[in-house]
Amino acid sequence: MPNRRIDNPVPTGRAGRGSALQLAFLLLLLGALGVLAGCGGGSIGTTDGATRTYTDVAGNKLTIPVRPQRVVALSEPSLDDSVALGVTPIATTAGRGQGTISAYLQGKVEGIGTVGILGQPNIEKIAALAPDLILTDGTAILDGSIVEKLQAIAPVVDVSKTGENWKTAFLATADILGRQARGKALMAEYDARVKSVKSRLGANADAEVSIVRWGGIGLPAVLMRELAASRVLSDLGLRRPPFQDQQGPGHSVPVGLESLSDIDGDWIFFGSLGEGGPSGGVSEKPADVASAEEAMRIAEDETPGFKRLRAYRLGHIVPVDGSAWTSAGGYLAEQVVLDDVERALDEGS
Repeated sequence: MPNRRIDNPVPTGRAGRGSALQLAFLLLLLGALGVLAGCGGGSIGTTDGATRTYTDVAGNKLTIPVRPQRVVALSEPSLDDSVALGVTPIATTAGRGQGTISAYLQGKVEGIGTVGILGQPNIEKIAALAPDLILTDGTAILDGSIVEKLQAIAPVVDVSKTGENWKTAFLATADILGRQARGKALMAEYDARVKSVKSRLGANADAEVSIVRWGGIGLPAVLMRELAASRVLSDLGLRRPPFQDQQGPGHSVPVGLESLSDIDGDWIFFGSLGEGGPSGGVSEKPADVASAEEAMRIAEDETPGFKRLRAYRLGHIVPVDGSAWTSAGGYLAEQVVLDDVERALDEGS
């Protein structure tokens, strides 16, 4: 609450004492409401007007707005989860390996500007936007000097660690943004949808499902079990190929062409980040389904052994939006994963 000048002091006498008591009661009531507005998580401390203290996953004790209004999201999950929770950031960084916002989010974030690529935000652009909160996490590695510069602009909250369960990160974001009730409601909706999709898998309920990212260097990588899309498959009770059914480093793991069988399964969900050809680096081309289809054609033509994969021979390779499946998305990305699994494996569809 801003400081206000009191031109007329409280008068003395009986009437003055009554007015003073009323003022004291009002101040106590406002303080209680402020505390209630900040509740919702064990990491929350005291409140001070429109701010509260919050200890992030890195152990930083920060003063953040109770209801942030001008949020900059410097990672894919923080952008995704903010939008799902009804908070539209004023700016974000491009998706992993992309020069644009992740393909699956583009229809939901019209008007949001980009302030650099992942891990390399433009400090000047962010400062000019005057944010009241900056979100980042373990999927976006920021140089220490960059973090210091960002901290001079607004509180920088580290939401989650590398390889963190996407659900934990989502609920932490809901807490940070003051949207705790909505976060819990959305997780309940997710659980209900998983139960519904799982009930209709039939013979596919025991399928071995692979997640492949065909990168810009023309070589495959796979997602291990700690990553977001993998956790959705686990929630659905689907099995993973042995090589993928282990804890990884928190990002995709390359597979050499001599070990191509490590990408095989009863089904392969096949995404691409970048052009899908021999050039690597950041691509302006969205990592959407069309990009995956192009990458699959290249794999068919140029990768020995690709057509001998069991999933290929069964016609069970499903091109998907790589920005949702094979990068570091959040709640909305996992809805895309459920959509694609439902279309491909639902025996009633």
